[in-house]
Amino acid sequence: MTAQWHKTNYRVPYKDTDRMGVVHHGNYINWFEIARTEFMRHYGIAYKEIESKGFSLPVANVDCRYKSSATFDDCIVLFTKIADYSPLKLKFVYEARKVSEEAESDHLDKIVSRPSGELIASGSTEHTWVNENFKPIRLNRSAPDIYEIIRECGEQE
Repeated sequence: MTAQWHKTNYRVPYKDTDRMGVVHHGNYINWFEIARTEFMRHYGIAYKEIESKGFSLPVANVDCRYKSSATFDDCIVLFTKIADYSPLKLKFVYEARKVSEEAESDHLDKIVSRPSGELIASGSTEHTWVNENFKPIRLNRSAPDIYEIIRECGEQE
């Protein structure tokens, strides 16, 4: 099964830009977090729920490749999918793409087979499931219901 992409629309606020008028490179990591949070919420596994069960999903590694610039008020779509998973780890991939006003206003399709728009950045985050003491856990044992959702919407390398 090939994982589908989840779409999160975002309009660049002035605060995300630097003195040169372009989005500061560090903001793309924040955008990935926004997209990941919305992805999880869409599939019914909000971070708040995960934490209420006594575990969390800290970032162990992050990667971002910049292709083009975004500026204030650009319409951006953040595409997210699970690229790999196991009972211990989870990997997301992202594409930030600049789109037209018309494409940005399309809030109906949250799941797509292919990203669209001008690629401005892509990247990934790797996470490890941990308990309240930051000790690794096996999600399939600790929360089999959540692990099943991840298994259904993700793909494995």
